[in-house]
Amino acid sequence: MEPEMEDKTLELMNTSVMDSQTADLSPKITIFKPIFICPQVSNGPLTGSRKRPSEGNYEKEKDVCIQLFDQWSEADQVEFVEHLISRMCHYQHGHINSYLKPMLQRDFITALPAQGLDHIAENILSFLDARSLCSAELVCKEWQRVISEGMLWKKLIERMVRTDPLWKGLSERHQWEKYLFKNRTTEVPPNSYYRSLYPKIIQDIETIEANWRCGRHNLQRIQCRSENSKGVYCLQYDDEKIISGLRDNSIKIWDKQTLECLKILTGHTGSVLCLQYDERVIVTGSSDSTVRVWDVNSGEVLNTLIHHNEAVLHLRFCNGLMVTCSKDRSIAVWDMASPTDISLRRVLVGHRAAVNVVDFDDKYIVSASGDRTIKVWSTSTCEFVRTLNGHKRGIACLQYRDRLVVSGSSDNTIRLWDIECGACLRVLEGHEELVRCIRFDNKRIVSGAYDGKIKVWDLQAALDPRAPASTLCLRTLVEHSGRVFRLQFDEFQIISSSHDDTILIWDFLNVSTNGQTEGRSPSRTYTYISR
Repeated sequence: MEPEMEDKTLELMNTSVMDSQTADLSPKITIFKPIFICPQVSNGPLTGSRKRPSEGNYEKEKDVCIQLFDQWSEADQVEFVEHLISRMCHYQHGHINSYLKPMLQRDFITALPAQGLDHIAENILSFLDARSLCSAELVCKEWQRVISEGMLWKKLIERMVRTDPLWKGLSERHQWEKYLFKNRTTEVPPNSYYRSLYPKIIQDIETIEANWRCGRHNLQRIQCRSENSKGVYCLQYDDEKIISGLRDNSIKIWDKQTLECLKILTGHTGSVLCLQYDERVIVTGSSDSTVRVWDVNSGEVLNTLIHHNEAVLHLRFCNGLMVTCSKDRSIAVWDMASPTDISLRRVLVGHRAAVNVVDFDDKYIVSASGDRTIKVWSTSTCEFVRTLNGHKRGIACLQYRDRLVVSGSSDNTIRLWDIECGACLRVLEGHEELVRCIRFDNKRIVSGAYDGKIKVWDLQAALDPRAPASTLCLRTLVEHSGRVFRLQFDEFQIISSSHDDTILIWDFLNVSTNGQTEGRSPSRTYTYISR
């Protein structure tokens, strides 16, 4: 900067400088008087600005200041403006903030594709939910183009299918999963297909939820036709088959679509009281005190475990570990290296009556007994942890997941427990007899009892202490003519078995328009036809 120009700047700013002879020995002290910054510099006068105290030399002084400002480096300009702002009042700060705000806004979604970074813009918008994605489409044509070419509606649906079992189930049943998780090829529909598909899926979900709450369903019935004693004690199903354990000592495998009996497994000499299967084996427990392992495809007996002294009432297996419980009051923990290599790890004792049910995960084994208690054991060490007390009579069923235990008892109640602290979170009342079976997911509890009824409960409301007890039972389903022994359910259906020798399929997805119970309804499909 030229010396005479610097002097002029100092003069304009009313700057006081120390004597030059001492400038080398001590720092220069510069005192700035408040200067009114008028936005006329680049954007015209501010609306409603306060009156300047002096109009005489303002324009000339302003021009000189701007000339000098333009000659400085960016760092010096920033430092200078910081000094000016620090001398201003709050009123002036507000005007400057309003002036800077629009200048600091950037349309990065439009700017990124211009730099060849379309994929980054797509990735940013791919995190939006449906409502936000709709809004983003309306911002401008460029945003709409990024959403369309990035197939973001397809990605949103794929994300929901990956994370939500209800979406996954709908994609399989309504046959639009074939349009997902594919690269961009000519076989994939355009973004508009997925854009129109999304609200249809939401409508289906709302309909299913309404069917659950209102009890609308299609009912299918399997007559098991037991030869001797009647009753279906246990079952498990998947999309292709239902496997049931019967009181007549047999295991029957049913085709889930045609409801025909595909195979009958025999070998137990007592009623089949419990079972579980995976892609390789079926494991069953019986009143003959044995546990048998069967090949799920051939039906061949692979192993027979003889340990318990009385009936095997329940069993669970997962990840190489199996737990069985018995009328003999004990719990057996088994290591399953293979279907033919199963060894006893530990026997857990502590219950004072028959152990009716067990469940476990990597942290805890949970057992319930006719002695009115639920006991918690360490899965890794098999050591006792705590007892949950509260039921007034024996406990017939429970399920355990995460921190939550839900149990059903012959005191006709259902209790919800926090397994970590042992507290009872809620008591559900409504069944008139022993609660024999219970299952829950993230939304619902479904229970079956000796009164022949199946009840659907709102789990989230049950976990809210403020929810009135009268609002917790969503629906009572009455079709069985005998005691309900076992049930399983998913987002679309309940499958239950009973002492009346039937298996009932309660379908909440394929419901006829008049709400009457009919045969299997055709599933709605969403098909893309290329042009």
